[in-house]
Amino acid sequence: MEHAEALYACAASPLIWENLPANVRTFEDMLAFIRAAIAGWERGEEFPYAVFDKSLNRMVGMTRYLRISDSHKNLNIGWTWYGPDVRRTVVNTECKFLMPQYAFETWGAVRAELITTTAHTRSQNAIERLGAQREDILRKKYNGRDYVVYSIIDEDWAGVKARLAALL
Repeated sequence: MEHAEALYACAASPLIWENLPANVRTFEDMLAFIRAAIAGWERGEEFPYAVFDKSLNRMVGMTRYLRISDSHKNLNIGWTWYGPDVRRTVVNTECKFLMPQYAFETWGAVRAELITTTAHTRSQNAIERLGAQREDILRKKYNGRDYVVYSIIDEDWAGVKARLAALL
């Protein structure tokens, strides 16, 4: 919660929310968004992160693990959003390097999913650039929208890691 003001400041662009199933328009919306993420963490279903860019010395967005399944050792990486000024920078590449690295190398994940809407081509391109494999489309999965599912599995991780390290 201590990052709410800084996150709200970088979340002002409506472009951030056009393809996400939430819309942060007011500071109260941001507080509710963060509270929902914390509630998911308290249930053991999510682990949210505020993303801090050291070169800019400020918060630039959020991302999280979600749909965490300890018994199946799989999770999703998502709910990622950044302020427009850090899109197409090293910020997302570094986050998407660190998050699966921890998931596969420390937690012992066998599968990490990344999901985006079929309309969100910028996100699809970013996920494909990371080296995740496109699997299929889930029709009307969340909020009546169609989603594209990508995955990285444990056998893929070494190659994906090398690809991301080269991009960094």
